[in-house]
Order: sequence, then C-alpha cells, then structure tokens
Amino acid sequence: MSIRKASFAGSWYPATASACEKEIQRFLKEPNFEKIPEADYIGGIVPHAGWAFSGDLACQVIAALSGPDSRPDPDVIAVFGMHMHPNATPCIMTEGAWETPFGDIEIESGLARDLTREFSFSIETPDHFTPDNTIELQLPFIKYFFNTARLIPIGVPPAGKALEIARHLVKTAQQSDVSIKVIGSTDLTHYGPNYGYAPVGLDKKAVDWVRDHNDRKAIDRMLAMDPERLIAEGIASQNACCSGAAAATIAAADVLGAKKGQLVGYSSSYEKHPGDSFVGYTGILFNR
Repeated sequence: MSIRKASFAGSWYPATASACEKEIQRFLKEPNFEKIPEADYIGGIVPHAGWAFSGDLACQVIAALSGPDSRPDPDVIAVFGMHMHPNATPCIMTEGAWETPFGDIEIESGLARDLTREFSFSIETPDHFTPDNTIELQLPFIKYFFNTARLIPIGVPPAGKALEIARHLVKTAQQSDVSIKVIGSTDLTHYGPNYGYAPVGLDKKAVDWVRDHNDRKAIDRMLAMDPERLIAEGIASQNACCSGAAAATIAAADVLGAKKGQLVGYSSSYEKHPGDSFVGYTGILFNR
C-alpha cells in the first residue's frame, strides 16, 4: 500500500508517537475549556493551527467524538478541509494511506471512489499531493482516538457543491451500512497586518472585536447548523478561512441526524503570542 508521508510532523506537531501522546494527555488533563457533556457526538469542527496554538481545542473535540472507551470505532472518519476559493475544484484521496506518528491511516477507497463518480474532483495520491495542514494536523488525534477507522480526506470550496458532496457521502455510507463520523477543519478571523485585514485598528480592542463580533457571527451560524449562511458569512466577513469545510460538516451531520451544535470553546493565537496579527479558533460538536 502506498503511504502519503506527513508534511508537518516535527514542526506543527510532534514527530514521534511518544511526544504526540504526551501532548494529547496534557491537553486532556489540563483543559482550557468547559467540561464537555457526554453525548452521542457525530461530527465536529476543529481549528488547524500548530498544536502549540490550537491543538488543545482540536484534541478536546476529537476526543469527545470518540465517546466512552467501550464504544466501537466508526468504520470511517471523513475530514473536510483545505483553503480554497469558491470556484476551486474539490480534491480527494481515493487510495493508499496517510502517515501519522501513531501509524498509517488507510483511505476508505469504496466511498471515496463513489464520490468521484458523482462529482468532479482533483485526485491526490500518496506521491502527488498539495501539502495541507488543515487535514493533516487532525490525523494524529484521529489515529489515537479512532485506531481502526479508515479515512476520507476531502478538500471542498466555500460553495454549494461542498454541501452536495457531504450529503451524498453520508447517504451512500448509510446505504452501504458503513458507520461514519465527520470533522471539518477551519480557523476563524485572520486579523492584522500579516493578513491584510484590520477594520478596527491594531490596539487591544481588535482582539475583543474579533472574539465578540466577527468570530461570533461565524460561530452562531455553526451552532445554528446553517451551512449556507455560514459560507456566505465566511466570504463576507473573512471570519472562516475554510467555511466550505465547516459547512460540509454541518450538512453531513444533519443527514446523520444531528439536531444541535455544542460549543466546546474559543481561543486565539493572541493568547499564546500577543501581537497585532492573530487568528481565532473554535471547537464545535454536533449530536442527535
């Protein structure tokens, strides 16, 4: 089986299993967010900065998705991500596996190939791909908490086709009696001169505005499970860099029977590295 090598291990997250597990256990033992109530979570939205900045939040979401130790792993985890413009062609891997420090994650070829028969995709392979942090940074968490699950990594644009792909994937999995959970990867507002976006200036009030106003608008759309308006909001307010991925996850969770969103937490890179340029992060869970 061909293996897609990790591109960010050793820089954005630790390169070894022991170092990754040490970080994961620290994230779990020293939570910076409210305790997550137990529920049958079927999807989640996570940030994708380096683990030093947002790994704690992503870890909390994916750990909650895994549920009690006695619960069997789903057959498949679908991860939506990638930075794309609205007219971009979606991308997908349909074969092989993806390397993580905890071992390789096998691609779910059957469902992935079905998607390529229904929609136009750019096909990535273990030897030819665009290095992408949005999906890869979640994979050590997924392998750790869902050791036996297979993977479908999908890059989707902020457009209606992302929702169509997500809904078709879940319906096909259900028809095939394949259990599936879904994860969407997006950061929120990228603020400051590093990102060419500073509508309220560069003093401390900008941090408050991003947290309480700009990012809150995107979070509210996520919690309301309103994927169409989330895409529109992300484009209009620059408050979700991968709004298509988050919206696809909401659409998929809806087909899986989710009724509401649960806010896990909010943070920003400002908390770890104060400055006039910073990025917002959120974690969301969806349950029946």
